[in-house]
Amino acid sequence: MSDFLQNSAAWGVLLTLAAFALGSVINRRSGMAVLNPLLLATVFVVVFLSVLGIPCAAYQASAAPVSYLLLPATVSLAVPLYEKWDLLCRNLAAILAGILAGVAASLGSVLVLALLLRLDHTQYVTLLPKSVTTAISMDVAAELGGIAALTGALVILTGIVGALLADTVFRVFGITDPIAKGIGIGSAAHAVGTAKALQMGEVEGAMSGLAIAVAGVLTALLCPLVANLI
Repeated sequence: MSDFLQNSAAWGVLLTLAAFALGSVINRRSGMAVLNPLLLATVFVVVFLSVLGIPCAAYQASAAPVSYLLLPATVSLAVPLYEKWDLLCRNLAAILAGILAGVAASLGSVLVLALLLRLDHTQYVTLLPKSVTTAISMDVAAELGGIAALTGALVILTGIVGALLADTVFRVFGITDPIAKGIGIGSAAHAVGTAKALQMGEVEGAMSGLAIAVAGVLTALLCPLVANLI
């Protein structure tokens, strides 16, 4: 079975889609936000590969077409942003300040955590780009000497936690402005959080999509500077 799958060109794509579909069904029927489809799909794939003894590299090679869709999917978030272009122009200064604050909070929190836990440089730079999309974070981590695969897992976990806690955080701190909600989610929880923002409303989704792009660029520029602190 293992040999058959590894010799099949598309099994990785089919496994990925099937795992996500199963995760979506479980999430919908359970009604539990913690059972995120992306998290469940990851667990299903790991278990499947482990049971059959299939190398992760073989799965990555076969599932590569899915990975290629990540960039256009991220770029497509510009559509709701274009529809809210006037709103963006009217609040440009506040929006950019909010994204910059989000990036600073993300990088600063990792620095404090690394100092408290006495992490070495490799562990530190692996964590550093955790709040931006995998299309950027994994490349940044690898360039700085981190473990890119682990960074990818941390990015997914960060996004899921951000999506789960978004409503609670907004309620506790009394955040009601849709622009502030979108910027906060996009800066902290990237694409996974943006899916949550789109459920909240068009403005939240558009601002979150903008935050993903700007926060990604800022993180890529600032990470090499912050990385030298440890």
